[in-house]
Amino acid sequence: MKHKLLLLVLAAAVLSVTGPSAKAQYQMQVYGLWHCYSDACSWASVPNMTTFDTNNHWIIDRNMDNTFHPSVNVVVLSFVDPIKLMNLTNDSTTVNGIPIGMTTAVVNYFQSRGIRVMMSIGGFSFVSHWDKALKANPTQLGINAANAAKQFNVGMEIDCEKSSNPNLTGMLKFVSAYRSVVPYDATGSNYAARLTIDLGNDDQYLTRWPTTPQPFGLAPAILYWTTPTLW
Repeated sequence: MKHKLLLLVLAAAVLSVTGPSAKAQYQMQVYGLWHCYSDACSWASVPNMTTFDTNNHWIIDRNMDNTFHPSVNVVVLSFVDPIKLMNLTNDSTTVNGIPIGMTTAVVNYFQSRGIRVMMSIGGFSFVSHWDKALKANPTQLGINAANAAKQFNVGMEIDCEKSSNPNLTGMLKFVSAYRSVVPYDATGSNYAARLTIDLGNDDQYLTRWPTTPQPFGLAPAILYWTTPTLW
């Protein structure tokens, strides 16, 4: 199958949002997918872009007729290891903390067709790594995440799937450090300014995280697992 191992989650949301002083209601529509490469989300090898296009053409061209009407408007590359990002690790699969498969060519593949791109930090496999990073140096992690976002011209998603006793103090330091490098941009024109956080569905995950994290300078990336709201 063309789509094998490449799509972790596909979600669509249509939300009605009213600001505190707004007189009219408007709709926000987000159609996003969490994207894994062919190596179970590690992005540990550089993609061959011809093969990548064969496997992912349906994302940028939903009718598969080269009219290039995209299937989604957000793609989240999953996942970045928080420890490696904090340490700016360089090894056989990582450059400055970012998996070598998350290349500018991959980012441009989607952005050139009008699809916004984000990188997801964490995921279920890296729950303990988020814990360690938030205890060790959340400020450096936030700075490094922001610099990577600027380098690749992408947003960043906090996928910290801590089911109990989350380190809110450490997370606030992370977000504050990120915002010290890339301030919030209400217009959405600065891709690197898009910083979101995953919130769990009902009582399944992250029940102690705040449901309105605006004081952190965040937008909730997922209010329910099938409802991503981004900027």
